[in-house]
Amino acid sequence: MLKSILLALAGCVIVVLTLAASRPDTFRVERSLAIKAPPEKIYGHIADFRSWGAWSPYERKDPALKRTFSGPPSGAGAAYAWAGNKEIGVGRMEIAEAAAPRAVRIKLDFQEPFETHNVVEFTLRPQQEETVVRWAMHGQQPFVGKLAGLFMDMDRMVGRDFEAGLAALKSVAEK
Repeated sequence: MLKSILLALAGCVIVVLTLAASRPDTFRVERSLAIKAPPEKIYGHIADFRSWGAWSPYERKDPALKRTFSGPPSGAGAAYAWAGNKEIGVGRMEIAEAAAPRAVRIKLDFQEPFETHNVVEFTLRPQQEETVVRWAMHGQQPFVGKLAGLFMDMDRMVGRDFEAGLAALKSVAEK
């Protein structure tokens, strides 16, 4: 009986590991929202990390978040490091490219809760009297991430944060 249980358990583990190994090596999460403001106004809120406190959903998840800013105040080279609770972790962002008022590309590095290196992109596209803002994140999906993806929907989890952040950005930019 014990042998049968152990064999069944080993079979389940093999199935889970095989499913995880078959998942894509990369991931992408993306959301967009139309904002009734010119791209120049919205861009200022994205390209300056000191402005993120007004709209970033991650700023609200840890009131005791420790922040460090370095480099220029905004645009390429501007950097923002943080240390927060277990939900926020420890990491650093640096603006790698800034094409005012159309796009911002950010190098995002987490040290905790686990090490990851991703790219975040904001694009702003004027459309009649609005600007469509797209917030995307993409990167490599290590095996641990593939395994976790079997039990958690990263697109849904991170996507909800992006949706909340874009809604807050809309509120700030439309004032």
